[in-house]
Amino acid sequence: MLGSPVDIAIIGVVVLVVFGPKKVPELGKALGQGIGNFKKALSDVSDDVKAGINEAEKKDVQPAPTAQAATPAPATQAQAPAADEKAVSS
Repeated sequence: MLGSPVDIAIIGVVVLVVFGPKKVPELGKALGQGIGNFKKALSDVSDDVKAGINEAEKKDVQPAPTAQAATPAPATQAQAPAADEKAVSS
């Protein structure tokens, strides 16, 4: 499993052989700066999301006043006259 001391030592030796002893500190510095920039950007995005959520919650808590519409008179349905079921004979 990656992460044991032996694995880390092997990776360190491979990096040292591939890049050389003069380039390794520069790579470490660049890697550290990259990680720092990533964490800062992640924090900024997280803050923006939280601010958006807070704004949405404030809008839900304080709804805009609505104009009260006049209530229409209830509509009455006309009933059809009951038809005689008796047949008229002529």
